[in-house]
Amino acid sequence: MKTTKFLKTAEVEKQWILLDAENIVTGRLASYIALHLRGKHRPDYSPHIDCGDNVIVINAEKVALTGKKMTDKVYYRHTGYPGGLKETTAGKILGGRFPERVLRKAVQRMLPKESPLARKQLSNLHVYAGSEHPHEAQKPTVIDFAAMNSKNVRVK
Repeated sequence: MKTTKFLKTAEVEKQWILLDAENIVTGRLASYIALHLRGKHRPDYSPHIDCGDNVIVINAEKVALTGKKMTDKVYYRHTGYPGGLKETTAGKILGGRFPERVLRKAVQRMLPKESPLARKQLSNLHVYAGSEHPHEAQKPTVIDFAAMNSKNVRVK
């Protein structure tokens, strides 16, 4: 019988991927990013090793939300004090100071819950609100996510 071959940390070859999020549906993009962060697109995927790619996302402030999510989707956080539940809508976050948090939170919720491996995989995600990023030296591969499926782009 053959034994299952698992990757070792030293054997992992990470790639850099660049995605443009302008007019792209948030959930579809987040699921694609989570797949690549975990490394499940690879034939040598190992669930206990960080074998995913490094993902760079630009234009996160121009991401599209379907339906009435801009006003109806609510993000909750708690201050830690009694009665300290705070809520914010997705439209407020996208129009605010850190619009990249909408996409980062969507990807974070698609990764395994609260584990050191999930935190390590999420640290390989680099989200920028504008079109500039400081990772030119890594020579990222540009992926046209909008052309993969017609449902990926939100037409207004």
